[in-house]
Amino acid sequence: MYRVTTRTRAATFAAFAALALIGLGLILPAFASRSLIQDLFFILTMLTLAQLWNLIAGFGGMVSVGQQAFVGIGAYAMFAGVILWGWDPVPAILLGGVAGFLLAIPMAFFAFRLQGAYFAIGTWVIAEVTRLLVAQWKTLGGGTGTSLPREATSDIIGVETIADLFSLRDAAARDVLAYWLALVLAVGTMTAIYALLRSRTGLALAAVRDNDNAARSVGVDARRVKWIVFLAAATMTGLVGALIYVQTARISPDAAFSVANWTAYVIFIAVIGGIGRLEGPIVGVLIFWGLQTAFADYGSWYLLALGILAIATMLFAPRGLWGLIHDRTGLALFPVQRRLILEGAKDG
Repeated sequence: MYRVTTRTRAATFAAFAALALIGLGLILPAFASRSLIQDLFFILTMLTLAQLWNLIAGFGGMVSVGQQAFVGIGAYAMFAGVILWGWDPVPAILLGGVAGFLLAIPMAFFAFRLQGAYFAIGTWVIAEVTRLLVAQWKTLGGGTGTSLPREATSDIIGVETIADLFSLRDAAARDVLAYWLALVLAVGTMTAIYALLRSRTGLALAAVRDNDNAARSVGVDARRVKWIVFLAAATMTGLVGALIYVQTARISPDAAFSVANWTAYVIFIAVIGGIGRLEGPIVGVLIFWGLQTAFADYGSWYLLALGILAIATMLFAPRGLWGLIHDRTGLALFPVQRRLILEGAKDG
């Protein structure tokens, strides 16, 4: 008797290790420094953005360079909720997800009519148009941007409780709250993507990525699958964008819709780590953060280091660093590929 499985012993170990890391992450603010919490917030938010881009590009074959549109519109939606409607910044984060979803509908409507490089350019053009339109929003600062009101940042839900719990000042407590929310988003996003890829929709997505016409010929509704994945990624990206700007408390169109910060760096993280693999962005974001930290005192020299590393990876490990590890060892911490094994045989 044979059965189909995706489970491996390495994946079982990775699951227990992930649970331990999540538990450690939850209690970390009790003894970690504020700078470490801020670094982890950056790592978690960039990891989430990279996983979402990896979902649509690496697993779905839709290479977008317009993801900054969802970061920016999500951030501005949160600011609108706080400044215009008096919402607390934490529940206002949900408006970022709604805004990302709503923006993704017209973007997908136009972009899905394009293929390959035209699709990538089309998403970037729509993102730039969105930035220009938001820059005309005078109530939220227009082209120069604005800041969250002091009364809003001083009364954020949960900050006082965290400050009392860990004996922190309000500013440090806000960082802890943002870090915890980033941890929830990162874990939730990776769990949802993993579940999706192991489902029938995940199989359909892989088929559409590999050969759209062949997938349609065997009954896969390619358009429906693309819409589901694109809208889901846009919604989550909007949430992440809103959270990032809750933590920074200052926004401008150029920063919120920065193609370098929210798309170029994200693509670097996914490609260096290994596109089309859940482990890839984890490796990539650690390398990216390490390079930024190492070259922190050398201005933009880290950009040169990123470029050299990107070129070297494309030449010697075109499937990314984790792809290279997988090819050499067969190791998969988050396996999504189905394997046919004999009943009674040991899983690898």
